This record gives sequence, structure tokens and C-alpha cells, in this order.
Amino acid sequence: MEQIFTELTVWHWLALGLVLFGIEMMTGTFDLMMLSIAAWLTGAFAFFGPDTYTSWQGQLVFFGAAAFVLVALGRTLFSGLRGTVEEHPTLNKRMAGLIGQRGQATGDFSGGNGQIKVGDSVWGAEAADRMIPIRAGDSVIVEGARKTIAIVRKV
Repeated sequence: MEQIFTELTVWHWLALGLVLFGIEMMTGTFDLMMLSIAAWLTGAFAFFGPDTYTSWQGQLVFFGAAAFVLVALGRTLFSGLRGTVEEHPTLNKRMAGLIGQRGQATGDFSGGNGQIKVGDSVWGAEAADRMIPIRAGDSVIVEGARKTIAIVRKV
């Protein structure tokens, strides 16, 4: 077993760092990224460090210390990076993106339902207040959405 460790080189640490980083990209745990950074730092230590300290024992001690410090920092100081990123509230929600936009009625609303044109698209719409008639050409603003129907009020 000792023979495996006595032949540790810079390339072993760089390869270990790449393998750990690859696994990190698949799992997203953030801890493996810290371990891969520790492996790369150990590779730099093995290359640039003085020969008296870069024996295989020194490399393993350096890796253990670097891994411990980086994982501890990752769980405390950089804990904000571990959280999941929420998607934009209107991403892939086309109707939610219409809220607040102005449009124009393409025809008279019948029974509170009709169509509006927002930009270059025509959408099914429902009047927010059915007591106020909406006629063709009236300006409307989108107040909400229900499935594929825009809820509008006359401007």
C-alpha cells in the first residue's frame, strides 16, 4: 500500500481534482468542488513546495488540511453559493409575462370575453369588470392571467 503513495506526483493530484470536479458537475453537491480545489492545491504544493515537505506523507497531510479548511469554508462562509437558484418568475410562463402590458381589443367583448392584441400576438381575454363594455379598438391593460386567458381592464 505504501508503494502506491510513494509514487504520488503532481499529475495524480491534477487528475484526482478533474475526476472530483466532473463528479461535482453531475451531482451539484458543492463539497466535491472544494475537494477538487484541495487536490489542485495539493498538486501545486507538490510541484512548488520544498522537497523536505513534499513527500507522500506531506502531500496527504496538505490535502487533508486543505480539504478540511475548504469544506468548512464552503459550508459557512460560502454557504450562499449552495442554495438553489430560482428561475425567473415569468420564464416559460408566457401569460405571466403579459401582466402589466398594454394592448388593444381586436373586437367587441361578448359576455365579458373577447380577444386582445399585445405586440404582434392576439390573445384570448376576459374582462376583469364585466360591467364596463370593451369595444374594438379600446386600449386595455393586462391585470392577470388564467391558463391561456388574459384578464384585462379598459384603460
